[in-house]
Amino acid sequence: MIASTTCHIACLQETKLQSLDSTLARFLGAYKLNQFTFKPAQGTKGGILILWNDSTLDLQNIQIQRYSITATVTVRYNAASFMLTTIYGPSRRAEKENFLQHLRQIKPMPGTKWVVMGDFNIIYKARDKNNRNLNLRLMRLFRSALNYCELNEIHLQNRKYTWSNERRHPTLVRLDRFFCNEEWDTTFDDHVLHALSSGHSDHCPLLLAHATGPRRPSPFKFENFWVKLPRFQEVVQKAWSQQTPHTEPFHRLGHKLFTTARALRDWSRNLISDARLKLHMAQEVILRFDIAQESRSLSDAEYRLRANLKK
Repeated sequence: MIASTTCHIACLQETKLQSLDSTLARFLGAYKLNQFTFKPAQGTKGGILILWNDSTLDLQNIQIQRYSITATVTVRYNAASFMLTTIYGPSRRAEKENFLQHLRQIKPMPGTKWVVMGDFNIIYKARDKNNRNLNLRLMRLFRSALNYCELNEIHLQNRKYTWSNERRHPTLVRLDRFFCNEEWDTTFDDHVLHALSSGHSDHCPLLLAHATGPRRPSPFKFENFWVKLPRFQEVVQKAWSQQTPHTEPFHRLGHKLFTTARALRDWSRNLISDARLKLHMAQEVILRFDIAQESRSLSDAEYRLRANLKK
């Protein structure tokens, strides 16, 4: 998902990871997000991870705190800077007031551009849950904290809820959110927030993107598992043996590498495209079921199909 959306920074909550090395971080970042910082989980509870591409973003002044990671983000191509906070709020009710006090304490100095996102594990509006089991006191405290921090919610375009307990008649709640202050909103005004397919998780990922940002062409990437697939050596040998019009050694080598890479890309696309197509189809159907169950109950057949697609 990270690779297909060409994102430059990913914030993950509830990682359940007590330790993390660069090898695992590169894997989780789809081998394109090459830097990371993380807050370890306590046992198998909690954990926050930020992954980013240091060719497009620079993160400084990283502060790892009880419920959050905060950093100063600088966009390299235009030198625009802002403060980013990713949140994992406590699930235990006894801790929620401490969490809201923590949110107040990390409010930056006036004039600072600030964006806050994550799994807050708390709501501030009744319509953010599909039943009436509400804690009105905590909702008021959350609204008060947001007002104190001068944060406004970034509108989610295509979903009402972001979490499901995955039961036959599910409880649906909007636990995952993006907020920003006025300074951030006016600087980065052309943005959209979309929910993606919940896939393997009970939460749906949220993608914040520039509304008109171009997708960069994906570079060639050699996959180690290719060497185990049928015809790999045949494809490489045939492409490498093709005649080249160049006489200078470096140009000849460059031409051979380009020809071989193109042949491998075409070969792998024909070999793997069917599985990739089925994966994207499954994710699209899951997303449509996610949206449908916000306004009606799924039929037995729909519920079974959604569960099987997620498996």
